[in-house]
Amino acid sequence: MAPALIETPQTPRSQVDYTKSGTAQVKEAYIGGPKAFSKEAELKGTDKQPPAKYPNYLPTWNPDVKYPPLELFDHYDHGKDADPSFPNLLKDAKVENLTANIGAEVHGVQLSKLTDAGKDELALFVAQNKVVAFRDQDFADLPIEDALKIGGYFGRHHIHPTSGGPEGYPQVHLVHRGAEDTTARDFFEERTNSVTWHSDVTYEKQPPGTTFLYLLDGPGAGGDTIFANQAAAYQRLSPEFRRRLHGLKAVHSGFEQAQNATNRGGIVRRAPVQSIHPVVRTHPVTGEKALYVNPQFTRRIVGYKKEESDFLLNFLYDHVAKGQDFQARVKWASGTVVVWDNRVTIHSALLDWDDGARRHLARITPQAEQPTETPFEG
Repeated sequence: MAPALIETPQTPRSQVDYTKSGTAQVKEAYIGGPKAFSKEAELKGTDKQPPAKYPNYLPTWNPDVKYPPLELFDHYDHGKDADPSFPNLLKDAKVENLTANIGAEVHGVQLSKLTDAGKDELALFVAQNKVVAFRDQDFADLPIEDALKIGGYFGRHHIHPTSGGPEGYPQVHLVHRGAEDTTARDFFEERTNSVTWHSDVTYEKQPPGTTFLYLLDGPGAGGDTIFANQAAAYQRLSPEFRRRLHGLKAVHSGFEQAQNATNRGGIVRRAPVQSIHPVVRTHPVTGEKALYVNPQFTRRIVGYKKEESDFLLNFLYDHVAKGQDFQARVKWASGTVVVWDNRVTIHSALLDWDDGARRHLARITPQAEQPTETPFEG
């Protein structure tokens, strides 16, 4: 293994403050934070809402615990070792496509029982399908350390710099809005919709790859997650436009997310960073090229003036947002684990329930390789 390098923030141009420029959208209403958290309501329930089904997964925030900068590491994608006929993963499975070009729903597979060969095939299957909903899983009922062991096969666990985690398990990122939290109404006083497309933590030098999100508790209806196929979005562009994107790089920033956490009374576990990634990245297993920008974290195209950068980025964001023919909507249900490839997808939760029901999910987020782009092929 190559020697580890300390990750340090990059400043592409000293005279430009990339953390305050660009077309950023910052999530504000999906995670309640410590100010909105009521431990009593979560443990005992309320007049209208039951207690939390998984109290061991309730979020905690310890402002005294800080983490050093992330170190670079050598990542190996196990999808390279997979049998493309998926004999270990899908031998007893029923697979239905969610759409014609993104997503699948799988019954008859228990992720916690997969062998290493089955996990290799899972990495490839998810890379090919982009997002896969596995139903009737026991993931949430496992000891947390066992769930982490499964996710850790796919890469080093990412510890989120601002989210709350289960007590003793900062590697688990929690998406939690508690019982009777109706701040969505306040959100819509200032916004017309809740869609905030993003790929997770792309400001890291080595953003996530194969990613796990599993439902602990949710509203009876609503709170779905939408996904878009960034490889299909790239291919939809004209060859000449794809050629123009080749070689471009963009700044991704985590500074705004840290500031938003501070504003909510939350924590910042690690100093925020920004990274420079290619606008188009190549998947290391499938060889597919995919757009790799998102309005949550991408700030600016390196070397472009602000107006030029905003114009191009906003076109790409609009292209993906309108591309319902390469999008899929995943409906959550008890026992669901959604696995997606964060390198070739973009997603958004939907804030469409207003009855104060709890929405509680856990994410295991293995980091992958540094994004790269292979030579242009037309």
